[in-house]
Amino acid sequence: MPTRHAAVWLDHEEAKVFHIDPSSVAHSELHVAHHLHNPRKLGAHAELHRSIAEEHPFFDEVVKHLAGADEVLVVGPAATKLEFVKFVQERHKDLARKIVGVEASDHPTDGQLVAHVRKYFLAADEMRG
Repeated sequence: MPTRHAAVWLDHEEAKVFHIDPSSVAHSELHVAHHLHNPRKLGAHAELHRSIAEEHPFFDEVVKHLAGADEVLVVGPAATKLEFVKFVQERHKDLARKIVGVEASDHPTDGQLVAHVRKYFLAADEMRG
């Protein structure tokens, strides 16, 4: 049975979730209701923003869209992808075990991202045999 692969590209404003199998792609797009914090801020104000970002329902919504995946690749620019992974590790341990990679990526088109994700999982599947 083929493994169900998923990828999420996210930044501080939006997330794009792709469920990919050899013959099809399902895509959903989510937008942040309130901006997440700026990771470059320092001091107590930044800590407040950081805790708000970690509690943000946006991350929970992304988790819901990744349901059903056997393996997940997390992609995006800057620190939001790392905050998401930390959030998942702390609150959604079942999904955390399915994250197989975290990669930096600027703002690819949907087609570029799908091609990259297919290539990533093809290589991973070939390595497993």
